Amino acid sequence: MISFVDMTITQLEYIIAVDTHGNFLTAAEKCAVSQPALSMQIQKLEKDLGVRIFDRSRQPVVPTEVGIRVIAQAREILKQCSRLTELVNEDKKGDLSGSLRIGIIPTIAPYVLPLFLVDFMKKHPKVNIEIAEITTAQILQQLKNDQLDCGIMATPIEAGYLQYTPLFYEPLVAYMSEDNKLFSKKTLAPEDIDPSETWILNEGHCLRNQVLNLCTGSKGTSRNKQFQYQTGSLETLKKMVEMNNGITILPELSIFDFNDDQMERVRYFKKPDPVREISVVTHRVDLKKQLIEHFTTALLASIPDRMKKEREKVVLEF
Repeated sequence: MISFVDMTITQLEYIIAVDTHGNFLTAAEKCAVSQPALSMQIQKLEKDLGVRIFDRSRQPVVPTEVGIRVIAQAREILKQCSRLTELVNEDKKGDLSGSLRIGIIPTIAPYVLPLFLVDFMKKHPKVNIEIAEITTAQILQQLKNDQLDCGIMATPIEAGYLQYTPLFYEPLVAYMSEDNKLFSKKTLAPEDIDPSETWILNEGHCLRNQVLNLCTGSKGTSRNKQFQYQTGSLETLKKMVEMNNGITILPELSIFDFNDDQMERVRYFKKPDPVREISVVTHRVDLKKQLIEHFTTALLASIPDRMKKEREKVVLEF
C-alpha cells in the first residue's frame, strides 16, 4: 500500500494541472516542465495507487471515476499546504509578503484598480499580485479549480464551496443621448426605460442580467426581442449613446472621469437606488486571509463612503 511519503506535492500539482487544462502538453507548459517528465510522474502515482487517474483515450483528457475523487482530494491537500505557508507568513514580523491571484469582472476592474493598485504595490513590495479581468462564470470556475485565491464580483451568488463578503453597493445610472425623450427628466424610474432603445452588454456579463432585471422587471416583456445590439465593453456602450439616439445603464464608478458635457447625459434613478452588490468571494477554506484583507481594505479606501453605508436601495440580482 502506498504511504503519504511515496506521494509528492509535485505529483498532485501535475494531476490537477492536467484536470484543469484537459491536455498533458498544456499542463506541462503551465507547470514549466517537459511533457515526458509530467507524464512519468503521473504514471508513477497511478502505479503506486493502483488506479488509472485519467482516461487518455479521450480528448480533452478526462479523469476516470476514481480519478475524480483522487483529484478532489489532491486539491484539498494542496489547499492545506498553502494554508500552512500562510500561517507561517502571518506569524512572521515585518512586511506583508506572498502571492495573491485575483479575478475581477470587467465592469469593475478598469474603474477601481487604477485608484489604488499602484500605491498598494509600493506599500507592499514583497506581495506578488496576479490579476485576471474575467467574467463571473470564469471567476467561479477558477475559484473551484484553485486557480484563483479570491474574486471581486457582483453578488449574491449561490455556490456551496464559496463564501462572499459584501464590500460596497454601487448605484446604476442612466446615460443617454441628448435626443432621447428622457433627456428633459432630472431623475428616472425603472419603468421610464424603453428596452428597445437600450444598449446592453453581451451574454456572460452579470451586469447585463442586472440591467435586464431593472428595465424589464415591471414590464413582463420578452427579453429576447427587445435588445438587439450587444457588446462586451462599457466604453462601447458610452460611444454608441454619444453617437446615436439611445440610452444605456452604467455602474456609477464608470462615470467618475466624465467631463461636464458627458455628465449632462447622466441621470440617477429615484429612491430606492438600484445598486449592484460588489463582494470579495473566497473559498470556504480560509486561505490567504491576511493578504486578501489587506487588498480589500486598500480597495475600499478608494471607494466613496456613501457606497459603503446602509441606505435605501434595491440590490439587483443576476
